[in-house]
Amino acid sequence: MTENLYSVIQARLADRDKTFMETPDGARCSYGDLDARSAQFAQALADLGVEPGDRVAAQVDKSPEAILLYLGCLRAGAVYLPLNTGYTAAEIEYFLGDAEPRVAVCRPQVEADFRAIAAKTGVAHVETLGADGNGSITDKAAQADSSFGVVARNTDDLAAILYTSGTTGRSKGAMLTHGNLVSNAEALAETWRFSADDVLLHALPIFHTHGLFVATNVTLLAGGSMLFLPGFDLAEVLRLLPRASVMMGVPTFYSRLLSATEFDRDLVSHMRLFVSGSAPLSPETHKDFEARTGHAILERYGMTETGMNTSNPYDGARRAGTVGFPLPGVEIRIADPESGALLPNGEVGVIEIRGPNVFKGYWRMPEKTAAEFRADGFFISGDLGLFDDQGYINIVGRDKDLIISGGYNVYPAEIEAALDALDEIAESAVIGLPHADFGEGVTAIVVPRDEAALSEDGVRKTLGQTLAKYKVPKRVISVDDLPRNAMGKVQKKELRETYADTYR
Repeated sequence: MTENLYSVIQARLADRDKTFMETPDGARCSYGDLDARSAQFAQALADLGVEPGDRVAAQVDKSPEAILLYLGCLRAGAVYLPLNTGYTAAEIEYFLGDAEPRVAVCRPQVEADFRAIAAKTGVAHVETLGADGNGSITDKAAQADSSFGVVARNTDDLAAILYTSGTTGRSKGAMLTHGNLVSNAEALAETWRFSADDVLLHALPIFHTHGLFVATNVTLLAGGSMLFLPGFDLAEVLRLLPRASVMMGVPTFYSRLLSATEFDRDLVSHMRLFVSGSAPLSPETHKDFEARTGHAILERYGMTETGMNTSNPYDGARRAGTVGFPLPGVEIRIADPESGALLPNGEVGVIEIRGPNVFKGYWRMPEKTAAEFRADGFFISGDLGLFDDQGYINIVGRDKDLIISGGYNVYPAEIEAALDALDEIAESAVIGLPHADFGEGVTAIVVPRDEAALSEDGVRKTLGQTLAKYKVPKRVISVDDLPRNAMGKVQKKELRETYADTYR
């Protein structure tokens, strides 16, 4: 039996008339439509010369047709390469040159740029796909035969390459297999009790693990439905929530919902589950959301290289500031970053992960791949965390974000939690900046709720009541907004560059 992810999806297709995707304007795609049209996309790719193992790159806006293109790639045995719609031409040139896709699909408005890049990087075909679902690849699919089957793939064959953000060097292509994607979707469906009765409100991007592999794959394997929004629009989300049973989002989705007075307990009393990920959810947002709605947001932890690793429990305490327990089949341990020695509960170390969800390695980077794995197969995540006394995993930051001030280790997440708990601060990011006396100065970049009410000395004095002196920020800098990537994650590298001369 083939282990192609699409074969697993297809084997579970029962009610072909059931709606899989519905857009805000009421257009729907049934499971029968999905099966027939993904076959046409697979045939269109094959007609362009795509063979099993070939890469298909896509920098396209979110649309149902973009999902059908992804599924068509799976059926054809190709390797799907989703690219952030915010990437510049220079970044696209790097990705196309590195991955060497057979086909690149782009938005119609940047077709000329893509063709120029394709000519430089040796990409054979450039096709288009617009936000409205129209484009040359859609036209080709419409004319293609719908009898295309599913190319046999093994568990270890590549299904996708996702490039990491490249905050500490050039971006690396994480190679994800069919086995990675199937095992992770099945573990999540089991943990979160997904069923064919579920309706997911999908407002996430689909160039990222969260929106593509978590939200979409889990729904497909469960046979559920999606209300498929092009992005997060507060009014549309509020309008559609009464029809949904599950919502997945990044923390900013939930803070925006809390800003709406009409978002209350009655509006979401029917909801089964709210999930948050891709960036840390502040304990304050978690607390405020539960007080307003009666729902405790379920936070989980994942990475581009591994998919999801942990989840707070479906039944049981969803503890703010933690990411819960390892998913079924996933092993997690905490180790000393340098020696690899295992650490006891309560001690901070690097999170290491082993399981069927863990990626195959970095595309064409064998030395980098080898450096990121222990001899026994555990992946060294680069995330710092600990197991608390109840077995919950707490993330305290990235290894690269660790601040060493006056010889002491300072974990930004601890300081950020203390800052976010203050009434006068809406959100914060803590970074280390060059300091002549301390090596690095602990620095807080904050978005105030009321600029006039914020006192730098007052904040430092308040923090000094609960934090050791070496942890108290030496500066508290107010800004209008924190720089974030498309998934809402604060870009600390950018902050470190902007404020590098603070103590000089």
